[in-house]
Amino acid sequence: MSKPLFTGCATALITPIKDGQTDTPALERLLDFQLNNGIDAIVACGTTGEPAAMTAEQWENTLSLIIRHVHGRVPVIAGTGGNCTADVIRKANRAKELGADAQLCVTPYYNKTTQAGLIAHYRAIARNSALPVIVYNVPSRTGLNMLPATLAVIAKEENVIAMKEASGNMTQIMDMIRLCGDDIAFYSGSDEITAPVRAVGGAGTISVLSNIAPAVMRDMTHGSIEQAVKLNLQYLPLINALFSEVNPIPVKAAAAMMGLCENELWLPLVPMSEQNKQKLKEEMQKVGLIC
Repeated sequence: MSKPLFTGCATALITPIKDGQTDTPALERLLDFQLNNGIDAIVACGTTGEPAAMTAEQWENTLSLIIRHVHGRVPVIAGTGGNCTADVIRKANRAKELGADAQLCVTPYYNKTTQAGLIAHYRAIARNSALPVIVYNVPSRTGLNMLPATLAVIAKEENVIAMKEASGNMTQIMDMIRLCGDDIAFYSGSDEITAPVRAVGGAGTISVLSNIAPAVMRDMTHGSIEQAVKLNLQYLPLINALFSEVNPIPVKAAAAMMGLCENELWLPLVPMSEQNKQKLKEEMQKVGLIC
């Protein structure tokens, strides 16, 4: 494998919304907040960016704005995944035209598929789109789990460069790393196991927490393993609060508390319940993110 696209932390960026549209000034402020705090890459229109609720025009405009504002300072990874292989390829090629550096491609959902279907899906994407592929396994959202042996086959494709693993299953992750060797890089897709994934050879993380605490995640992925473990344990209650409701509902609420954006989401997502929001606020106060 060549050098990973990035080492450290990529932020799975929220999409600030105001009055039903992407909030451009807030998005630019959020990007500056990320870049000024040393984040290593940006994931645009991934799960946390609400692409499933975007129109094709909103997806393209939001991705284009992010690419222009980042202006090559760090890699921009476009969320392209879906349950229609041909549509994923179309989006990937458009993202390449817009200037994206790679694509994050979640496993198919709802229609799902078999393990053989996963191989065929990713093989088609890798061979028919210009952008390098980061495979994304998140069975809690898709209802489909990619097995280690399946990934080992997919990882042989020249255009497949990494795996974002968000099953939360460390045994599975370790087996994937064992089977794939140096074919691809591995990124934690679950903030709560950032340090353990680093310890078994992961190149970093694609993080939700880094939307509101980029410097913390930078330190967690660039410092010593001992420091990573300490920070991961310290921030675990906040991480749990950030997933007390469907992502990105809580992180949007947290970002709004910090004045980074409005607490607005696209339907069918709705703002966080007051009870859970209060618990989130308390955890943010404990680590000094808000007063």
